[in-house]
Amino acid sequence: MRWWSLANLVSNAGTWMQLTVQNLLVLQITGSAAATGLSLSVQAAPGLLVSVVGGAAVDRWPRKLTAAVSQALLGAVAFATALLVAFDQLNLGVLLALAAVTGLIATIDGPACSLLGNDLVRPEDVPSAIGVGSLVSNAGRLAGAGLAGLAVGVFGTAAAYAANGLSFLFVAAVIPFLRPVAAAVTQAAPTAPGAPADDMSVREGLAFFARRPRLVALAGISGISAIFGRNYGLTLAVLVTGPLAGGAGAFGTVSTVLAVGGIVGAVLGARLRKPSVRLVGTLAAAGALLQVVAGLSPSLAVLLVLVVPMAVVESVSDTAGTTVLQTDPPAHMRGRVLGVWNTIRTMWSLAGPPALGLLMELAGARGALVAGGLLIAGAIGAGHLLRRRRTPEPVLIRPETAAVPALSTAA
Repeated sequence: MRWWSLANLVSNAGTWMQLTVQNLLVLQITGSAAATGLSLSVQAAPGLLVSVVGGAAVDRWPRKLTAAVSQALLGAVAFATALLVAFDQLNLGVLLALAAVTGLIATIDGPACSLLGNDLVRPEDVPSAIGVGSLVSNAGRLAGAGLAGLAVGVFGTAAAYAANGLSFLFVAAVIPFLRPVAAAVTQAAPTAPGAPADDMSVREGLAFFARRPRLVALAGISGISAIFGRNYGLTLAVLVTGPLAGGAGAFGTVSTVLAVGGIVGAVLGARLRKPSVRLVGTLAAAGALLQVVAGLSPSLAVLLVLVVPMAVVESVSDTAGTTVLQTDPPAHMRGRVLGVWNTIRTMWSLAGPPALGLLMELAGARGALVAGGLLIAGAIGAGHLLRRRRTPEPVLIRPETAAVPALSTAA
């Protein structure tokens, strides 16, 4: 697990380095911010269309081999991009095609690597492993964003892509030496005779997800939180530079505090043993109420104080939700469930910024934070009350321990 965490730290740093440089590269080629957004959407599109198929593949193929091959393929795409940049042969069309290929490979790589990490620890330690993964992800994001500027300034744009390619190869080289605690399930449950294996596998994943109230509730909580409460890079940027009269430096400070809070939350989340959907909902509602107060902040100093618990609560909630998602389904269904989840998450990521942007146009930055927080807390509270109303109360029947005498006439 220590080697796996180190490999993921290197890989996350490389990925964020490439993402940062990719945005700058698109701007250099086209001079258009819209084209930059288009490149990100093209890379995310496969997650919306074929994530379920990718999850089914993870359930069918050996997990270590699948993760190693997908990492090697991602490295090959990064190296190809580096060569095209170095020889000045990269245009927008080729860059979009490479982004689409990267997104397509990621539909298999994501679930394979997530479940492989869980295989390296005992079942009771899976929440801790997920917490460590969240910690590594946050640390890699900070390191990658900083290294991107250094790589471009000293070695050029192609160097960032080459470094990311090396990070993928490092992960692929580590995977063969990993020793799962228990044998990983590499084959899905048998399908009906004469039924197409892949189609049936996909349908089984969708049906299983839809029949699990816990997973449906988790999707609802995470969805409304992602759309109205997690886009702090957008809402807090407008709040800091607008009503609070801060500049880019002030927002940079807020972003750093958010990252630190996320790391603290990941450490706390790693101590969870048996998280539940109820815990995820409670934390999401608490974060939404903190968001309401943050929207009413009279000064930057007050906002900085509130941002810390907001980031901590969000990180712990994410860790708890990921643990439920990866441990609730039976082992042979987890790839498909993660595939369904990635499709839903991609829908949130595509729908969230436009919806939040429209809300800010109508209500302003403060109004968007306050209204979004109240909407999240209200929806979670209503869902909890509805669940309690629909859940029948148990009827306790006292066992007969002795014969009860018949009632007398007077009685």
